[in-house]
Amino acid sequence: MLNVPKRKKSESPKILYEDNFFLVLDKPAGLVANRSQTTKGLTLQDWIESNLKFKIENLGRYRSGIVHRLDKETSGVILVAKTPKVFENLQCQFKERRVKKRYLALVHGRVESAEGTVRAPISRSPFDRKKFGIFLGGREAETKYKILRYYDMPASRDSFGMKKLGKFTLLELSPKTGRTHQIRVHLKYLGHPVVGDEFYAGRKTARADRYWCPRQFLHASAISFFHPATGKLIEFCSSLPKDLENALKYLKK
Repeated sequence: MLNVPKRKKSESPKILYEDNFFLVLDKPAGLVANRSQTTKGLTLQDWIESNLKFKIENLGRYRSGIVHRLDKETSGVILVAKTPKVFENLQCQFKERRVKKRYLALVHGRVESAEGTVRAPISRSPFDRKKFGIFLGGREAETKYKILRYYDMPASRDSFGMKKLGKFTLLELSPKTGRTHQIRVHLKYLGHPVVGDEFYAGRKTARADRYWCPRQFLHASAISFFHPATGKLIEFCSSLPKDLENALKYLKK
């Protein structure tokens, strides 16, 4: 019988790097980045204000220093500025596309091309305001991808009553733009939705995925940008979390 991994309560963020200007956090899955009227429970913003003390923290305009966002179920590197000046510098770098980000995603099916680029405009869905999609008149969006490895679901692991899940591809992704849900939407557009993605893989598929993968398989693995004080190009990386590592162990390379 398949030993189904259980989803654990969200862990606390880890500090990967800190200096007088900014810090780099490793955000766990299950933690919403910013507070909002619809957000329930602890957010990354709450955690920063409770655990870290620097002058930007209580300025709502600067979101406690959080420069960009990650989806609730996406883990990985996220930047936090310590001063308004640094916040504005880093946001400017994002707008000018000088910040480079890499993600790891496990997707359904076998992606054929070793690498490629998806260029398709994204906007909020007129049919479901929580979702985004490819629509004419949407905002320009571009995502590069590269195949890292293929996986199969072993037949012996298909004995828990679900249809055979088939083949999977582990991808490294580099979004040039930063639209909401961009990677997830572009991968669905390719016909290879992210494993465990309840919005874009389909409810039945995502439910089947979560027998062996406890959450959406998407991780922000690296970020590079120019230090706001020195101008030097720097990069920070985050290893694949244990929950996603364990999910890969259920598959066959």
